[in-house]
Amino acid sequence: MNTPLQQDFFDFQAQTSPHPLAMEVSHAEGSFIFDHTGKRYLDFVAGVSACSLGHQHPKVNQAIKDQLDRYSHVMVYGEYAQEPATTYCKKLVRMMDPTLNCVYLVNSGTEATEGALKLARRITGRSQLISFHHAYHGNTMGAMSVMGFEPRKQVFRPLIPDVDFIHFNSEIDLLQITDKTAGVIVESIQGGAGFITPENDYLVKLKARCEAVGAMLIIDEIQPGFGRTGTLFGYENYGIVPDIVVIGKGMGGGMPVGGFVASRERMKLLSEHPKLGHITTFGGHPVIAAACLATLESIVDEQLMPKALEKEQLFRQELKHPLINEVRGKGLMLAAMTSSEEITTKAILLAQEKGLILFWLLFEGKAIRITPPLTISDDEIRFGCQILREVLDEIQKSL
Repeated sequence: MNTPLQQDFFDFQAQTSPHPLAMEVSHAEGSFIFDHTGKRYLDFVAGVSACSLGHQHPKVNQAIKDQLDRYSHVMVYGEYAQEPATTYCKKLVRMMDPTLNCVYLVNSGTEATEGALKLARRITGRSQLISFHHAYHGNTMGAMSVMGFEPRKQVFRPLIPDVDFIHFNSEIDLLQITDKTAGVIVESIQGGAGFITPENDYLVKLKARCEAVGAMLIIDEIQPGFGRTGTLFGYENYGIVPDIVVIGKGMGGGMPVGGFVASRERMKLLSEHPKLGHITTFGGHPVIAAACLATLESIVDEQLMPKALEKEQLFRQELKHPLINEVRGKGLMLAAMTSSEEITTKAILLAQEKGLILFWLLFEGKAIRITPPLTISDDEIRFGCQILREVLDEIQKSL
C-alpha cells in the first residue's frame, strides 16, 4: 500500500524504470537516511557516488547558507566574476597538473561530457570520437553517442555520427586510434561495466597512442573523482595526465554540478570562432560553487583520500562470503560480484528491508554497488557488511 506521497510520486513524477524503490525519505544525516516511519538505513550508495561527505555535512551546509545570504544566481555563466566559482576553480587547478589550469563549470556530469567532446573537436579540427564498449558518460544525446551499450541507445538513434568503440584494456584496439581521431573518452575506472580497473599500464599506453596521432585524451572522472579511489582523481593512480578531465558527482557534496578541465589556451577556443562555443545559464552557480569549495576543502582537511584506501581494505576483509565471487574496484568505488543477477537483486532488496542501502550498476547485473560516503566510519562499514552477509546467508539457504 502506497503512502499519499508515494502515490503522488508515481502519478506526477516521470519515472526512470518500471519499479523504482520509492522509499519515502524523511531526513538524512551522516551515513544514514531515515524514512517517513523513522526507520534508519545505513547508506552504502551515497546518492550513486555523489554524496562524498555523507548527508548534512556541517561545513557544506554552512557554506550554502552563507552564500544564500549574499546572492544566488545573478547572470549566465562566464560574464560576471563571482567569488565562489572563481575561488573554487583556482583551488581545484592548483591541486592538478599545471597543464590542467582552466575549469568550465556546468550543471551535471553529462553536460560536462558534452563540453569535453565539443572541445576535443574544436582543438583538433577532426570529427571522429572513440569510446569504449560498456562505457557510460551520461545520457544526453552526445553523451549517449559515446555510451558503449547498444540496448540503452538503439531507440534514440540517430545519434551524433563518427563515433567508434574499442575494448577497455585491449592493447591491439589502440591501433584504431588514428590521425582522424579528435578525441578518445575513457573512464579511469569503468563504472557501469562493473568497476573495471585498467591493467598492464593500459592508460599509459592509451595516452601514448593519443599523443602519437594528435588525439585528445578525455578522462571521465565523474564517478572515480574527488577522493573516492584514494587520490583526487582516479587517473592519478595510473601515472598519466589527460588533455581534458570530465568531473561531476562527488565534487558538490550532494549538490548538482559538473565541469571539465583543460589548459587555458585550449579552453579559449570555446570563446571565439564562434563566440559562445559552449554556454550554460546556471553553470558556476554561486551556491553550488560554495558547496563545491567546502567539499573539496573537507576532503583534504579530513584526509579522506588516504582513508579511502584504508577503508577499502576493511571492506575487502568484511565482504568474504561464499556468494561473493570477487570484489572489484578501488578505494570506496567497489562492486561485490555474485554469480547471478537474481542473487544480486535479492541481496539489494533484502538488505534494504534490513536497513542497508545497496544498489545496482548500469550494465553489469551481477554487481552489488558499494560506494558509501568517504566519511563512513569503520564501525559503520562492519555493521553494513554484517547485514549483507546475513542477507547472503538467507539467500544461500534458499538456493
